[in-house]
Amino acid sequence: MAQTKKPVVVTVTGAAGNIGYATLFRIAAGDMLGADQPVIINMLEIPQAVKAAEGTAMELRDAAFPTLAGLNVYDDANKAFEGCNYALLIGARPRSKGMERADLLEANGGIFGPQGKAINDHAADDVRVLVVGNPANTNAYIAAASAPDVPAERFTAMMRLDHNRAISQLAEKTEAAVADIKKVVVWGNHSADQYPDISFATVGDKAASELVDEEWLDSYFVPTVAKRGAAIIEARGASSAASAGSAAIDHMRSWALGTPEGDWVSVALPSKGQYDIPEGLVYGVPCTSDGGDWKVVEGLDLNAKQKEQLKKNAEAAQAEIETVKKAGIL
Repeated sequence: MAQTKKPVVVTVTGAAGNIGYATLFRIAAGDMLGADQPVIINMLEIPQAVKAAEGTAMELRDAAFPTLAGLNVYDDANKAFEGCNYALLIGARPRSKGMERADLLEANGGIFGPQGKAINDHAADDVRVLVVGNPANTNAYIAAASAPDVPAERFTAMMRLDHNRAISQLAEKTEAAVADIKKVVVWGNHSADQYPDISFATVGDKAASELVDEEWLDSYFVPTVAKRGAAIIEARGASSAASAGSAAIDHMRSWALGTPEGDWVSVALPSKGQYDIPEGLVYGVPCTSDGGDWKVVEGLDLNAKQKEQLKKNAEAAQAEIETVKKAGIL
């Protein structure tokens, strides 16, 4: 069947990296926006990685995806974000041995500030941004602050990997299918401070809280989900790439095409004060989408333990923002 939709522009930064490699082919194949939506992919890399990105571009062309309507490789953010409808900000400065977190935040401020400005100046009016590069929540805050003409809620950080990890762990524990798990939420930051929560979750027609005990939740579930990334690095000698790329695809697909009725997903986006989360803080909350803007699920009844966990996590996330401000990045 011939394509009838107008192509949209998808910009992927860090295109030569492992997560970029795991993500690009699925975007080109239509997994993110649908098999009927042509895409023009703009790949952005630092100059010394352009050659590797061009090699990936060769492979993408060789795959002959029907939905791939165009492909460009850039080392200039202004060109890469020209007319961009969907932006996946994957490239980030990794934390090296002996590097303080404040130094990491400052280094990434030098990446995400200019990218936010390029999005502000050159992207399409309907641009939707997902920050994958860590520390994702703070990097999304920096990018949004650098794009004053773009609505802040268009900048999101990826909690979907944590959300997927939580679903997987609960499914394994209850011997259920992943598709049977609904309404898990991972609150907060994509960090060890996050709070995976099954208080509202269901497994089939049963409440998840009736199928697992508090001891398993506190001693296994929460730390396993929160520290899964470190466990993967320990096991394979490299960080999670395929699962991160898959989660990025999931996040954008849910945003663009909508979430299933009766379910929600975890999204980090600028807070409007819901659940006493400081306004403006990029923070993971349960969200739904009908294909338009994300809508925060409001009115959930939180107990004292949940409120304390959310407060603790918000304070840790806020501390990162203060570090960035003290460094003069914002």
